[in-house]
Amino acid sequence: MKLSLIVPCYNEAENVEAFQNAVIAAFSGCGYDYEIVFVDDGSGDATFHNLKKLHAAQACPVKVIRFSRNFGKEAALYAGLQHASGEYLSLIDADLQQRPEIVREMVEILDRQPEYDIVAAYQDRRGEGKILSAFKKCFYSVINCLSKVKLRPDASDFRTFRRSVAESLLSLGEYHRFSKGIFAWVGYSTCFLPYTAQARAAGTSKWNFRKLMNYALEGIIGFSTAPLRLATYLGCCTALAAMIYLVVVVLQKLIAGIDIPGYATIIVLILFLGGMQLLCIGIIGEYVGKIFEQSKDRPIYIAKEVLDYKEE
Repeated sequence: MKLSLIVPCYNEAENVEAFQNAVIAAFSGCGYDYEIVFVDDGSGDATFHNLKKLHAAQACPVKVIRFSRNFGKEAALYAGLQHASGEYLSLIDADLQQRPEIVREMVEILDRQPEYDIVAAYQDRRGEGKILSAFKKCFYSVINCLSKVKLRPDASDFRTFRRSVAESLLSLGEYHRFSKGIFAWVGYSTCFLPYTAQARAAGTSKWNFRKLMNYALEGIIGFSTAPLRLATYLGCCTALAAMIYLVVVVLQKLIAGIDIPGYATIIVLILFLGGMQLLCIGIIGEYVGKIFEQSKDRPIYIAKEVLDYKEE
C-alpha cells in the first residue's frame, strides 16, 4: 500500500461520503494504491452508520475504527497511525477544508525529493478573526520561547510523511499528546507547502476558544518545564522583596520614627503573597496532574469496533 489517509471524525455524518468521493476524484489515475482510515471519535450523530456504508461499498479501500467514547483528535490520529498500512501516511480532516488534491501533491514531493521525510501544509491566507489570530500568534511566541523544540506558527496537522516518521510517532506513548510539538520533537526533514483552506462541506467547526485554550496549555505543559522554573523565580523574587521591605520598615521605625505601616499594608502584602503562592501551586498542580494520569498507564484510546477491508 502506497498511501494511507488518516481521517479523524467527530460528528461528521454529512461529510464522510463527500470526503471519500473527493479522494477518489483526486487520486484517479494516480497509479498507486491508497486507503482511507476513518477514525470515529465517539460521534453522537450518524457518522459511524455512514462509515459502515462506505466500508460495505468499498468504492475504495476503507478502514473504520470506532472509539467507545470521545477521546479527542490526538487519540484519533494515534489510532489512525496504528492501523494504517501505507508507505506514506497523511493526516487530513473530514470537512474538506483540507483538499485531497493537496495530499497527492505532497506524495509527489516525497517521491521527487527523497531528502524530505515530511511535507507539512500551512495556510497562506487565514479567514479567522483578528482576536483568534492574535491569540495564536501569542501562543506560538510563548511556546517557542519556553520550549527547546521550535514550532512553525502557521503549520497545521495537515501533513504527509514516510513510514519511518510514523514509527517514531508511535514510539511516543504519552497519554497527553500535542501533535505539533511531537512532530517538532521527532525532527526529520520537513518541506512546508502553502495551501488555502476551503469552506467546510457541511456542519460547523468543533473547536471553540475554550478548547483552543486547553489545547494551548497542553502544548506548553507537554513541551516545556519553564513554568515550573517560573514558579521558583517568582518565589525567590517575592521572598527577596519581602526581606527588602522588612529592612525598610525597620529603618523607618529606628531612624525616622515613622510608625510601622498598619492594616492596609498588611492586607495588601498578604493578598500579594497568597496570590503568588496559589499561582505557583497551580503551576505545579498542572504538572503533577499530568504525571498522575500518565502513571495510570491507561490506553490512549479504546476501539469499540474495527472494520478492516482485509478481513472481507
